[in-house]
Amino acid sequence: MPTRHTSPRRRRALATLTAVPLVTAALAVTAPSATAVSTTVVISEAYGGGGNSGAPFRSDFVELANRSGAAVDLSGWSLAYYSASGTTAQTTPLSGSIAAGGRYLVKQADGASATAPALPTPDATGTVPMSSSGARVVLRDASGGEVDLLGWGSATTFEGAPAGATSNTTSVARRDICSDTDNNAGDFVVGAPTPQSSTTPVTTCEGGEEPPVDEPETIAQIQGAAHLSPLDGQRVNGVEGVVTAVSRNGFWMQSTTPDDDPATSEAILVYTRTAPTATVGDTVSVDGAVDEFRPGGSSGWDNLTTTQVVGPRVTVTGTAPVPAPVVLGEDRTAPQQSVDAADPKNVEYDGAEFRPERDAIDFYESLEGMRLGVRDATAVGPTNSFGELPVVPGNGVQATRTAWDGVVYSGYDRPNTMRVILDDYLTGALPAADQGDTLPGLVTGVLDYDFGNFKLHVQEQPTVVDGPAQREVAPVQRDRELSVASFNVENLAPTNPQEKFDRLAGQIVTSLRSPDVIAVEEVQDDNGAVDDGTVDSTATTDKLAAAILAQGGPQYTAHWVNPKDKADGGQPGGNIRNVLLVRADRDVDVITRDAGDPEHEALVETRRKGKRTEPYLTTSPGRVDPTNPAFESSRKPLVTELRYRGESVFVIAVHLSSKGGDDPLFGRWQQPVRSSEDDRHAQARAVRSFVDDLLEADSQAKVVVAGDVNDFEFSTTADILVDTLEGSGSTALTDLPRTLPAGERWTYVFDGNSQVLDHILLSPSLVTREKVNGPWRPGKPKAGEPVFRYDIVHTNAAFSDQDSDHDPQVVHLDLKK
Repeated sequence: MPTRHTSPRRRRALATLTAVPLVTAALAVTAPSATAVSTTVVISEAYGGGGNSGAPFRSDFVELANRSGAAVDLSGWSLAYYSASGTTAQTTPLSGSIAAGGRYLVKQADGASATAPALPTPDATGTVPMSSSGARVVLRDASGGEVDLLGWGSATTFEGAPAGATSNTTSVARRDICSDTDNNAGDFVVGAPTPQSSTTPVTTCEGGEEPPVDEPETIAQIQGAAHLSPLDGQRVNGVEGVVTAVSRNGFWMQSTTPDDDPATSEAILVYTRTAPTATVGDTVSVDGAVDEFRPGGSSGWDNLTTTQVVGPRVTVTGTAPVPAPVVLGEDRTAPQQSVDAADPKNVEYDGAEFRPERDAIDFYESLEGMRLGVRDATAVGPTNSFGELPVVPGNGVQATRTAWDGVVYSGYDRPNTMRVILDDYLTGALPAADQGDTLPGLVTGVLDYDFGNFKLHVQEQPTVVDGPAQREVAPVQRDRELSVASFNVENLAPTNPQEKFDRLAGQIVTSLRSPDVIAVEEVQDDNGAVDDGTVDSTATTDKLAAAILAQGGPQYTAHWVNPKDKADGGQPGGNIRNVLLVRADRDVDVITRDAGDPEHEALVETRRKGKRTEPYLTTSPGRVDPTNPAFESSRKPLVTELRYRGESVFVIAVHLSSKGGDDPLFGRWQQPVRSSEDDRHAQARAVRSFVDDLLEADSQAKVVVAGDVNDFEFSTTADILVDTLEGSGSTALTDLPRTLPAGERWTYVFDGNSQVLDHILLSPSLVTREKVNGPWRPGKPKAGEPVFRYDIVHTNAAFSDQDSDHDPQVVHLDLKK
């Protein structure tokens, strides 16, 4: 179903709708006008962003409407298009007729995007490439006379004053086709396009012929027991309910006479395009058309739709109490570990099973738009910058819990679907909350959907009570131990506020206790996201090292290989890369050998050392397989050869491709397709092959793989790095997050799911002590015992005032024999 209009929700990435400009005296003087108000056919909408970046449709269009009570023959009529200040028209001939109260769609040129949805079947077709921001269109009858005119944006010709400027994602549409005041600014409003053709049910204007009246529809009939309305695209009338919430361009209404079917929602969104006149508590009767709106337009193809009534006529009939909320976990409980067990691929297809009692995606759909509540909720993640707070009900939650009552994403079959995302759309910013904070009492709102998640738009600010979360500190390092940490510092650049450097430095010094070696991810170049060809990051690492010193920490030296410009992904112009920070005071020597070329591959060679053969790197610091297509537009692994008190240690810092592009847990495609895994699997194989080269050269080689793997500890990506293939035997790595209790396996929180994305993996000789020199005595290490101590240090992911979105991790390695 094509996207019809902008969601009434606040958008993370879309610009605010353009305001209708004020009519000024100057404009009134210079603005030619149509000769008279049109009493028959009017221009009802114009859109010129078709097929452009982010466009919800691939074609430009102009829509006409007949506001009279009789059909109009369009034979010989035409539609003229002018640029904003142009004097030469591009003309599209019209034909056929337009019914009383009907619409007529004129398709114009297609844009570059072939993936954007097509328009509804047009009634006439032209080839005009329209402006996405402003222009003029003139409707002429068979005699060439001007019937109606629309100028918008920077148009120099218009009626009264020009309508607002548009963009790739917005059109100008007539507020009411039954009204024409000869003032484009007053008659038209900017919003997302809503193309309608002659197949659209007619609208009756005063004095027009009344179409046949069907029986009034109920909200439950419109919603149906499915993800798509059985009345999608049809006209409905006399839909009754009470207004439960009001937004800037619509309102939610809920039935006061619900049916007995829990599978059908009793509420619906009425999209008014501009600020509605109805208020909470008003009882209303609504006529309009049913539309399934998909948030995000062409870029939101994997989102579910929301059922709405568009183009409404709203009649306030009285007042009534709003219905009591359905309290989650009490009145109804969501299936807690099943999004959709039937695996239908597309939950919207005709005939898809709809079982709210079993599948959470159907459960929440059956409550779409209704007033819901959560009592004594617990925050399972922090309040984020988009004004969202993930919570679970205060009782009956069945999930693996963190120490702070978060919920752990511990398997693809454990999605923790009892999570509810509280959203600030109706109230303004939610209070800052950390994982484990509680919201006493009942928090209520209306259920909506956006960005791959069901959202509860709260209607009053909740109270937040602090929970047990406190930033953690790593265990104390012993003198004989080498400590290696990993830390994704989230787009660190000298252009960041000094406070970010100071706080990150504080975490390194206090929370991590100044590890010997830190694999740092997302270090940007010296001017951050400025795209001017700069690739060096000396200023970035110098600023971080200085901040660490200022926090009372040791002197660190930074080691990396500059990438080629815009070749490693991340924020455009930022040139993120992996960097190794090494303490200058802990007997850790960095072996530097033939480094510097971003395409120069580090290789493993061997040499004799006494009776042993030992591996060494041809390039250090160097990049692992940098020309492998798997790393195209992605961060290349950095490998560095270190020497710690006579022992060679190889540290491979990784930052594999992100999960961008994967289907959301609550998307229409079930089970979700994780397409980004293909790149990570190939990258993991490249890293694993390099580790194999080291272990083939010396089975006792000390190898640490550390960084942001961007995948879970139970994932195939992690399996490839570990090498769990049959016969791997003594060459298998140990993935340290897997060694922790289930409730401690998380380095990141996404939509309230605590999960592992960051890993440290160790080669066999760093996991257990193979032998001990000399006779054993009390206090001396024993053969076969672990030689590592590992901790995920929770300092960021659970907190709303985080310095990065990842938690750091550290391992202490006892290399003494």
